[in-house]
Amino acid sequence: MGSGSGDRGWAERRPALFPFLLSLLCPALSEPIRYRIPEEMPQGSVVGNLAKDLGLSVRELPTRKLRVSSEKPYFTVSAERGELLVSSRLDREQICGKKPVCAVEFEAVAENPLNFYHVNVELEDINDHSPKFMHNFFELQISESTKPEARFILGSAHDADIGTNSLQSYQLSPNDHFLLVNKEKLDGSKYPELVLKMPLDREEQKSYHLTLTALDCGDPPLSSTAQIHILVTDANDNPPVFSQELYRVGLPENVFPGTTVLRVMATDQDEGVNAEITFSFTEAGQITQFDLNSTTGEITTRNTLDFEEVKEYSIVLEARDGGGMIAQCTVEIEILDVNDNNPEVVFQSLTDLIMEDAKLGTYIALLKIRDKDSGDNGEVTCKLEGDVPFKLITSSRNTYKLVTDGVLDREQTPEYNVTITATDRGKPPLSSSTTITLHITDVNDNAPIFQQSAYLVHVPENNPPGASIAQVNASDPDLGPNGHVSYSIVASDLEPRALSSYVSVSAQSGVVFAQRAFDHEQLRAFELTLQARDHGSPALSANVSLRVLVGDRNDNAPRVLYPALGPDGSALFDTVPRAAQPGYLVTKVVAVDADSGHNAWLSYHVLQASEPGLFSLGLRTGEVRTARVLGDRDAARQRLLVAVRDGGKPPLSATATLLLVFADSLQEALPDLSDRLTPSDPQAELQFYLVVALALISVLFLLAVILAVALRLRRSSSPTTWGCFQPGLCTKTRPVVPPIYSEGTLPYSYNLCVAQGGKTEFNFLKCNEQLNSGQDILCDDSSGALFPLCNSSELTSHQVSFL
Repeated sequence: MGSGSGDRGWAERRPALFPFLLSLLCPALSEPIRYRIPEEMPQGSVVGNLAKDLGLSVRELPTRKLRVSSEKPYFTVSAERGELLVSSRLDREQICGKKPVCAVEFEAVAENPLNFYHVNVELEDINDHSPKFMHNFFELQISESTKPEARFILGSAHDADIGTNSLQSYQLSPNDHFLLVNKEKLDGSKYPELVLKMPLDREEQKSYHLTLTALDCGDPPLSSTAQIHILVTDANDNPPVFSQELYRVGLPENVFPGTTVLRVMATDQDEGVNAEITFSFTEAGQITQFDLNSTTGEITTRNTLDFEEVKEYSIVLEARDGGGMIAQCTVEIEILDVNDNNPEVVFQSLTDLIMEDAKLGTYIALLKIRDKDSGDNGEVTCKLEGDVPFKLITSSRNTYKLVTDGVLDREQTPEYNVTITATDRGKPPLSSSTTITLHITDVNDNAPIFQQSAYLVHVPENNPPGASIAQVNASDPDLGPNGHVSYSIVASDLEPRALSSYVSVSAQSGVVFAQRAFDHEQLRAFELTLQARDHGSPALSANVSLRVLVGDRNDNAPRVLYPALGPDGSALFDTVPRAAQPGYLVTKVVAVDADSGHNAWLSYHVLQASEPGLFSLGLRTGEVRTARVLGDRDAARQRLLVAVRDGGKPPLSATATLLLVFADSLQEALPDLSDRLTPSDPQAELQFYLVVALALISVLFLLAVILAVALRLRRSSSPTTWGCFQPGLCTKTRPVVPPIYSEGTLPYSYNLCVAQGGKTEFNFLKCNEQLNSGQDILCDDSSGALFPLCNSSELTSHQVSFL
């Protein structure tokens, strides 16, 4: 199948004996995989099963991506079976010229993991070229005086094949005067020499027609012919003679066109025209790089030379005298390499993604260095420029791996411009640089970082629910989801069940919201643990503490603890010795305020006092002390109304009533204690006296009315006199109006109710209509019947309460 060399070609293929084991032991085989195939194999022919020879199974091929890395696409690899296939024409003569061994070298690259293998395919020559003469007709002029054994160099043929397929011999058509001798040059090429066997006689035969045949030894052999026309001339006894049969010269490849290469010398012992020598190239059509001065024999360069294209030239020169006799010599020109080619950096493969957490020695790129020069001029060293976390590892001949050699951090350096410089060892050395940009791919290796190590916020109490009280902010230098931060509450000193009713946090912005109004008196401070978490995989997080201090507001009035109220809500009393001196501590008003700070700073003030100058009150202490000695006119019972104010803005206050009794003993204070419920307020006493006076007036008024009615009844004997007491004649009256009073009498009636608890109430009934002086206040007719002064709906009631 397509190997082209039969069993011999396959037998001579030399892969390693155990390629599978070797591929495990080293990333690249030290010995190349060798194949030998004939040239000119058709495209698609199978060279060998490269995957099998490398120890790769068919199942591995899709993931290993076996492929050929070469400058020229002579071969390719089958993706299905891993076979090495011919992809373009393999012409050994075009690829290698006359080299005895022609091999195509390239690298086979396999990925996951990255390995590369050297492959050597040797091309066997086939006999596909026949020998060819440059000229199909040669003409020689030989003098009839030429002695036998004289030699004449004929034009040689060329065969592009090598070995047995190349030109092997020349043959001359049978004749009596000439024979052919096969000669060989120093480079191994053969050329024919015509030898005169016997003297010529122009008068006998003027010319000879011979056939020169060039043959190779291929299978089958190929050949070509050229015609030789020999003219017998009159005597020209001496042919030209070169000073050397072979000239050798070395020529640097960088010489300019027109540079003299050498000068050949030839002499002729004849005289006259027969001694005039002209020089020429025997194969002038093939000589394109040099010129020859036909007179002087000076060889000069015509075009620029290139060692990398042709390393040596072999030129046959011919010297012809005026008589037609010729002589030949060979000029060997060796082209000397000059360091005129810069090294070239070629990337065979380059990784697209470089993770920032890549380990040391991670493969980045595979590169190859090429230099067309040879020797030291083609020896290249490669290095990285600058301080970068990468290094080059020599893999094989002029092949390097670029691997990581340090820690990568995308947040510090997101990309690297890596410059690779290749320098040869020529004099002076030449170098070239190639720069590639390596982008580092982000990895979630950075946890979020809060702007503060801890947060402290002050929130006044009675805040509106839903108000923002703080905001935390965390940054993450990673990219994409790795740098997207969300916030949450992970811990608190509040009850877990109550936490959600107190605060919440926005997952996107980190704003902390109050879910309820805070009360400083119930909760003065609490602490939250907030977490910032990114969206990487795995996710990274950071915690921070947020302490919330609830500020106080003046929302609580002072509360009086002492003096306390009695069970019925009345104030208790304190006794003061009658002989108490000024400054005597009578009692102390004790109050507290649930607020704090200035809002709880209490001050005490006297609002009312029975005797304003009798007692003094401590502004801050609340201590009640005597300001002077009790006087004779001072009442034994004293009442103080004390106001307790806090320091808030606006201030809040509470009041306390102090009942003080001056007595030297408890027995002495008992009479005053029985009346302790009677108010000692002067205005209350005035009201009490007014009520008593009105009660007496009412009683007297009632008695006068009753007496007047009785007297009137006695005087009247008519029964109609009692008609005014019949129902319907009078409106509802309660209480009764006095029968007779003059203008100016208070138009009031009083309803007195004395309760056992010591509370007395008077109801004042006021008439809305004015009485005429001549009108009866009881009845409005002349008969004197008893009628009320006004309707009940026209009466107004005023109630006065006395303690």
